[in-house]
Amino acid sequence: MKTTLMHLLAGFGRAEFLVFVPALSLAAFWYGGEGAMLLTALAVPAVVLVAGLSVALGGSRSRSRGLVAELDRVLADKDGLGRTTGCFVIQFDDPAGLIERHGRSTQTEILARCNDRIRGAMRFGDTLTVLEDGSLAVMLAPVFRLDVETMIQIAARIQGVVQQPIDLRVGAVQVSCSIGFCQGRRAPEATGRSMLDAAQIAVDEARRHGPGAIRAFSLDMARAKASRDALRDGMEQALAEGQIKAYFQPQLSTDTGEVSGMEALARWHHPHRGCLMPGDFLPTIEANGLSAQLSQVMLREALLALSSWDRAGIVVPTISVNFSAAELGDPHLPERLKWELDRFDLTADRLTIEVLETVVATSQSDTITVNIAALAALGCGVDLDDFGTGHASITSIRRFALRRLKIDRSFVTGVDVDREQQKMIAAVLSLAERLGLETVAEGVETAAEHAMLAQLGCGHVQGYAVARPMPIEEASAWLERMAIRACLPPLLASRAR
Repeated sequence: MKTTLMHLLAGFGRAEFLVFVPALSLAAFWYGGEGAMLLTALAVPAVVLVAGLSVALGGSRSRSRGLVAELDRVLADKDGLGRTTGCFVIQFDDPAGLIERHGRSTQTEILARCNDRIRGAMRFGDTLTVLEDGSLAVMLAPVFRLDVETMIQIAARIQGVVQQPIDLRVGAVQVSCSIGFCQGRRAPEATGRSMLDAAQIAVDEARRHGPGAIRAFSLDMARAKASRDALRDGMEQALAEGQIKAYFQPQLSTDTGEVSGMEALARWHHPHRGCLMPGDFLPTIEANGLSAQLSQVMLREALLALSSWDRAGIVVPTISVNFSAAELGDPHLPERLKWELDRFDLTADRLTIEVLETVVATSQSDTITVNIAALAALGCGVDLDDFGTGHASITSIRRFALRRLKIDRSFVTGVDVDREQQKMIAAVLSLAERLGLETVAEGVETAAEHAMLAQLGCGHVQGYAVARPMPIEEASAWLERMAIRACLPPLLASRAR
């Protein structure tokens, strides 16, 4: 009875139902007299107001606890005649960007309008809940048939109403959302909490592949999240104890064949899982706000290695270190880098800062622009990493005072045999030459690719064809062998007798 009443309240909790008040009052007068008419005239608007507030707050008397209780009720309903439910979790993409571009009050208005649109797209009996973290959850009214295809169609309909332009005082604004869902029979356990947690795991996976992605919960997804959570729990300790170390990959000049630089790349020596590649832990480091700590570790190890090579008489002109958008947004970054260079008695031109093209293409931060300009003015080189993948414009390339373009490996693979790849590389090299920038191709895996890039005019190459990333001891030995090889006279072919 209580659930039926709540569903009725949700259905009548709309302002348009106030138009029925006069008719209801007249009916009450007809059957009960003036007292009944007065009670109806006062009570109906109050019921509509209370119901409306309940829906506006997402149908959650106590946020997620109310939703979990309702899911528990549906899942435990033995009289449901085989009906089931589904749970969606909806997260708006880039809410921080909305605040940065439009301000907090406008962001709040935008999200409220989106909530209203989602509510309008729901069926009678569906429940919309605002969760504690600001994301939304939708519980579907029980139905007889609810397969994955139906859930995807409902998620797409929700995305469709959210993505329609919103007319505001500042103009039209368009937002997107990522959605994860779980069907009642797919939850790890037949409980409301398990079902909601599964939908939240799915939306986290959608956010990782977004914006605007949709993901259905699976047990593999849960295991992957558990693995990431385990990594996250040990990350601060790993950074503090030196488990994350710098590996060094050489860059060669295609003109002279000499080492023109080394790039420092992060590797995690996990005590139980062995050596982990950046793709296994960098997303989790960024999600947990540890990018600055990682950058400091990598910078310190890179400068320490460069200083040790100088003392050993090994020539390494520059060393490159990657910096995330979060680190580049630190207003104290130029001063800190200068202090580190002075600490190791190195000049600024020995350090190269690598910036992802996606940062340059999407950054609206004045601090990042100012910092990169300050680093260039200090004398540091600035390389645009993964060029060709982030849609950076020529204007943004000039705005960030770059020294080199790093051509992404997707353009390099097969360049020795693929004419289209050669045309693409030639176009990038021509652009770089016109802009006065040097070039380095990364991901060079064969001697034939190396030779073709040199023929096309690429200034530097980096990849397995040169050497794999190496720990400091192996890198030092490799550099010594390269120095000895450079001093040997060239071998002359003997004449045939």
